[in-house]
Amino acid sequence: MIDLTGKTILVTGSSQGIGATTAKTLSQAGAFVVLHYGQSDREAQSLAADIGRDRCHLLSVDLAQPGAGKDLWQAAIAQVGSIDVLVNNAATMPAASVEDEWEVWSTAWQTTLQVNLIAVADLCREAICHFQTRRNGTTGGTIINIASRAAFRGDGVEFMQYAASKGGVIALTRSIARGFANDGILAFAIAPGFVHTDRIAEVMQERGADYVTRDIPMGAPAPPQDVANAIAFLASGLAPHMTGATLDINGASYVR
Repeated sequence: MIDLTGKTILVTGSSQGIGATTAKTLSQAGAFVVLHYGQSDREAQSLAADIGRDRCHLLSVDLAQPGAGKDLWQAAIAQVGSIDVLVNNAATMPAASVEDEWEVWSTAWQTTLQVNLIAVADLCREAICHFQTRRNGTTGGTIINIASRAAFRGDGVEFMQYAASKGGVIALTRSIARGFANDGILAFAIAPGFVHTDRIAEVMQERGADYVTRDIPMGAPAPPQDVANAIAFLASGLAPHMTGATLDINGASYVR
């Protein structure tokens, strides 16, 4: 059993899907969780009630805005004082192909890179500085970035910006692991394929289940709990020499 008692963990995009399952799992393992969400207030409030108001804190920040990552971190620190683990889970995936109008193409790229990579980098920067000089005199901490199999195998032509952003997340994570290991800072990435969230369930209903499952040898998208369990393990600090590694969770649909 993973024991996260005494750890404070910030999870971005925690109101739904992977983030919500992760927040519950971390809390059940003993962590105090800072729940970030964008606009899904009803879902976030429900999640906080499920976890227990004394075991979490809610923060709403729109990561599509420049500087929002820094603002989120500073707001979290103002509320909880110190953070042990950062989980960068929030992401967006607007579609845009080369045939679309310039405004559609440009907006999709700008928004995707801002949310999926720049805000992630800004949060990582703040976390690194915090982990180097924490108020309680300890140093070190853990960063867990959620990437995607698209970082390695690419994605559909309408989601090139998503694949590019997730490729950046992988490079960012590896650079942090190499550059700050001497400070006791660990950095990991998780690269899921299709995960059975509400959004993927809608896709399967609209386009047919085969659209999602046809290239998954295990025959189904991964349950969010698989990702949450991996995050909890990495947050535990039980395998520090894994720093810099990427864990694939895709039902063998992409094997590196």
